[in-house]
Amino acid sequence: MVDVYHDKDIDDKILEGKKVAVIGYGSQGRAQALNMKESGVDVVVGLRPGKSWERAEADGMTVKRVIDAAEDADIILMLVPDMAQPTVWAEEIALAMKPGKALQFAHGFNIHFGQIKPPEGVDVIMVAPKAPGPEMRRQYEQGFGVPALIAVAQDATGQAKDKALAIAKALGSGRAGVIETTFKDETESDLFGEQAVLCGGTDWLIRRGFKVLTEAGYPPELAYFEVLNELKLIVDLIYKSGISGMYAAVSDTAKFGGMTVGPMIIDDRVEDNMRVALKAIQNGDFAKGWVDDYNAGSKEFRRLYDECKNLEIEKVGKKVRQMSGLEK
Repeated sequence: MVDVYHDKDIDDKILEGKKVAVIGYGSQGRAQALNMKESGVDVVVGLRPGKSWERAEADGMTVKRVIDAAEDADIILMLVPDMAQPTVWAEEIALAMKPGKALQFAHGFNIHFGQIKPPEGVDVIMVAPKAPGPEMRRQYEQGFGVPALIAVAQDATGQAKDKALAIAKALGSGRAGVIETTFKDETESDLFGEQAVLCGGTDWLIRRGFKVLTEAGYPPELAYFEVLNELKLIVDLIYKSGISGMYAAVSDTAKFGGMTVGPMIIDDRVEDNMRVALKAIQNGDFAKGWVDDYNAGSKEFRRLYDECKNLEIEKVGKKVRQMSGLEK
């Protein structure tokens, strides 16, 4: 069983007198900075001049250049995108690291795969809220929070875990539950979930379902509703009540069809393919391919994304969403 911590288990006094720098002010950066500030943490946001700087100031945050924020802080949160982190680290953050400081991540990719190698003498920790930034912010404002993972990769001060727990509490995650893990387990399971189920798996299940229906002569708009639009309703049921709870809420016909045909669609071959994907994550092949493509100008990334944006289902979906008032 994993260790789970709640507010009552966490002593946040370790943050007293300490400054926390949030590097980046995107979805996670903004939510984490605001939540911590409202929890009484001394927060500074590190940014380069631009719209994010203006937005952070409008939110009432203290904003400084990245290197200045890092130099002032005792705990530095790396919340810029994964692929940008090594450059920000090498050019600015690394120059400000001193013994006793803590370097914190929300995802273990760059530490686990060696893209960032902090010096000895600093704590290296992770606090990974398990929700997008806006949802984390919404939950906090409503007096609750989203679960989070914590991990320690390097404990130079003997207080690394306590710092991670205190940050998680300040984010509101101690209200829901904070689970202790490792950088390895978080990184590999997170990548697998994204690739095999949440993003890649769901994306391609939708694409292929749409293709089968339209090839069989069904109207694209009807196919869109059946394989994509209604997916949200089913996922919401699963999120709220689990898989069996979802089945309890749908018709008996849907129950029988889902439980008998589902295993035929997602069969042992899919499971074998998932194992191949997991192995590529574990042995570093995926990370190497992603880093190499990014360093070469993200050509394959851009090609695939452009291909996605130009799918027929995307064109049909835009019309349906406009018709439904979901999109202008």
